[in-house]
Amino acid sequence: MKKFLNKYIFVFSTLLLVFFIIENSFATNPNNYVSNLSSKGSFPLASNGNVASILISDNDFTGVIRVAGHLQNDLQNVTDVLPNIYNRISQPEDYMVIIGTVGNSSIIDQLVKEGKIDASQLEGKWEKFTTQIIENPLEGVKKALVIAGSDKRGTIYGIYDLSSQIGVSPWYFWADVPVIKQSELHVLPGVHTLGEPKVKYRGFFINDEAPALTGWVYEKYGDFNAQFYDKVFELILRMKGNYLWPAMWPPRKFNVDDPQNAILANEYGIVMGTSHHEPLTRAHAEWDKSLGKWDYATNAKGLQEFWRGGMERMGNKETLVTVGMRGDGDEALSEETATELLETIVKDQRKIIAEVTGKPAEETPQIWALYKEVQDYYDKGMRVPDDVTLLLCDDNWGNIRKLPSLDAKPRKGGYGIYYHFDYVGGPRNYKWINTNQIERTWEQMHLAYEHGADKVWIVNVGDIKPMEFSLQFFLDYAWNPENWNADNLQDYYSLWANDVFGGNQTAAIADIMKKYTKYNARRKHELIDASTYSLTNYNEATNIVEDYNSLAKKALAINDQLPAIYKDAYYQLVLFPVLASANINELYVSAAKNNLYAKQGRTSTNFYADKVNQLFDKDTELTNYYHKDMANGKWNHMMSQTHIGYTYWQQPNENNIPETIKIDASDDAEMGVSIEGSKEWWSGNNEDATFPIFDSFNDQKYLVEIFNRGKKSFNYRIESTNNWIEISEPEGIVENNKKIQVSINWEKAPENTQTSSIKVFGAGQEIPVSIKMNNFKKGSIKGFVENNGYIAIEAKNFSKKYEPKHFKWKVVQNLGKTGDAVISLPIKKGRIDLNKKSPKLSYNVNFLNEGIVKVHMYFSPTINYSTREGMYFGLSFDKESPIKINYDSDPTIFNYNGKVPSNWHSNVADNIKIITTEFKINEAGNHVLNYYRIDEGLVLQKIIIETEKSQLKETYLGPPESLKID
Repeated sequence: MKKFLNKYIFVFSTLLLVFFIIENSFATNPNNYVSNLSSKGSFPLASNGNVASILISDNDFTGVIRVAGHLQNDLQNVTDVLPNIYNRISQPEDYMVIIGTVGNSSIIDQLVKEGKIDASQLEGKWEKFTTQIIENPLEGVKKALVIAGSDKRGTIYGIYDLSSQIGVSPWYFWADVPVIKQSELHVLPGVHTLGEPKVKYRGFFINDEAPALTGWVYEKYGDFNAQFYDKVFELILRMKGNYLWPAMWPPRKFNVDDPQNAILANEYGIVMGTSHHEPLTRAHAEWDKSLGKWDYATNAKGLQEFWRGGMERMGNKETLVTVGMRGDGDEALSEETATELLETIVKDQRKIIAEVTGKPAEETPQIWALYKEVQDYYDKGMRVPDDVTLLLCDDNWGNIRKLPSLDAKPRKGGYGIYYHFDYVGGPRNYKWINTNQIERTWEQMHLAYEHGADKVWIVNVGDIKPMEFSLQFFLDYAWNPENWNADNLQDYYSLWANDVFGGNQTAAIADIMKKYTKYNARRKHELIDASTYSLTNYNEATNIVEDYNSLAKKALAINDQLPAIYKDAYYQLVLFPVLASANINELYVSAAKNNLYAKQGRTSTNFYADKVNQLFDKDTELTNYYHKDMANGKWNHMMSQTHIGYTYWQQPNENNIPETIKIDASDDAEMGVSIEGSKEWWSGNNEDATFPIFDSFNDQKYLVEIFNRGKKSFNYRIESTNNWIEISEPEGIVENNKKIQVSINWEKAPENTQTSSIKVFGAGQEIPVSIKMNNFKKGSIKGFVENNGYIAIEAKNFSKKYEPKHFKWKVVQNLGKTGDAVISLPIKKGRIDLNKKSPKLSYNVNFLNEGIVKVHMYFSPTINYSTREGMYFGLSFDKESPIKINYDSDPTIFNYNGKVPSNWHSNVADNIKIITTEFKINEAGNHVLNYYRIDEGLVLQKIIIETEKSQLKETYLGPPESLKID
């Protein structure tokens, strides 16, 4: 009986899981139209052991026919029944799936002619499909599910949309997302469509693909051939993309490595392009030095012949042809901005395009990438014909460098964006693990869309893996940027988690994705070292490690509870990036502790030297599991990118363990003392230690750490001069280290400013620690209260907001290093005049000191993308008139990234830009800091105000938020 009950429970649970999955399929497009239950008017795609056959005309596009075969396989994988696929009706069937393209399918055209499909919904549309149920569509067919497309890709998207609706993830191959078995699939009545995409060309760039992707491809496919690209093309289309820049690191040559590559791309309907420095469809690796120098001034004929060959090879394959020219090997064309030369090059290239295609150049889609130094040509007045798409670019670190003005005259070729999730270059390569927040991607691409850059969106994804999550968001957002906004963006995590993991642990997985990407975006892993986080101030380093390890613990707990079929997908999409990121952060913090403790002579020095070795080995273990065990070794090499031990921008040849020190401690016990907020340590032979100030508003609690410098343990005790000083553990034993919390009992403490001390006794030593405290009367205090001479505020915690008509302040949850960010909308309002009635956020603050204060505004490192001068916001205190402050006041420099602000290196490395303004506060007490919109596009994360008595300590993330009294 027990065995029967267990079996019953298992079957019932499985049925519930299947029902949940099908009802929540294709979560990032929650318009579901497939159910496990039959209903009035529904279509039985799969029912009672039968699956509807597929009918597709043999005169349709070969790519559509190919993808119809994918649907056939998907249905078999879901139902365990292989449906038949026909190009004509040979015998009557009650139910069929009919697939075809308007104007290219005799079957669909017949349905249009007979008025059974409304062709007006599709004719002249770009990449649109409709999926609907038709009664008696053809002789011998009782009911059909008809997927009709306006063009090749429209039909393909319709097919893949149905696959997604029945539970087949775009990542079924690339991330091993399982397909759940189901026996009942019923399509609901109605006309189902995603409409037309808002961004015309949407895709990604496979780049920086060695060693990871290259090693995997060579092992699995032998080369970057059509077998490999077949998987890439399918992934793009399943995610509703249509555009690809193929792998191009030498010796990769898309058209040469396998002539079938381009043929297959054209069959699928993939629009091919080449990167910013590969004109007229030629991979740069195709250039042979025997053809002469890569120099148009001296070798124009050789280059023209080279480019002409590329255009001849292209034929009529759908392509966005890159025009322009950069230097040999992704370098600048020349040391100076050779505008006249580049104008000549583009003119000659367009002549080649016209001659080879036999039609005017403007009839062949072209793109000019304003990448790095090329933007300077544009800024200095160079223009290309109106039909050429201007591909605007970010700074390689996710900050867009240039956008058209809000009132820009429309261009036939429009504008596009080239964005980065991966990069090789300064200030440091970042290629290993996803460090991109979808919130920042949304904010920057929302800017682009609002400024009219909607012709092309392409993102550099490196090896494809491990950028799965960020890439899917990018392409989902590109289809319709109006679907996602600051208010619903956080839902994307849950929708994605539900889609991928079938409703298992959805909220918990979404929370982990949200947090790990936030933590990772604070600083690229390749930029972290032992000095990144403070060991002594605000408990920063310890908090970093604890936050990551807490996340890792939760991720492991989820893994234990997930059904086995999801574990491979979970490891690569969630668990590995969390565990590996937690590990590398703890590795560097442990190295920092080892180095500091060695200087202090702590016995725990050697423990942390050993710990660094253990964590370094753990990194290898995590990678080995990914390569050898996960998915039975399917993804060998994919995590082989080096990532530990960078010393400059370029990657090390191998992971290098951080330097550690081992010491020989004395045989006898010897006490040392350190206190929170100081890099110093005390042994009784130096000046007295002093805690930061305690005050009754902030009720601070500080740590004193007693550590052993010898091999023997010792007893300690702590005595206080006054009974209002509280000590968490006044006595005990120290083996290695002991942390004790010191606080003030404010009910017992005398009023106003007092000084006192504690004394630490141990191992025959006596070490005093001074205490300064201020027991203020709280009175009418309002707002964030000064603490040790500073006030720290998270931007979202404004006291009041003022929103004139048409304006809104929006909190972008999770965007930023420590909290949420605030932006002003709408973008399209652009620059507005500064006055007291401008959109405003007000922050109530309380100063304990008067005098000069420094207001530090912490912004995301946005670059001034506008053609107008400056990028402004306003600040004021209380009812004073606001002053206009230029966020973009840094002088510009011209480096390998083109024109950027002079502090660009530190801004992108730290992922923050700080603007400091001084004000005079005439009296202590309550005040209001006001922040005003002038220009759109600024992203405020945090505010820190320092008084003349500031004891603000240096940290990477800044101090925790100050106490707020309402």
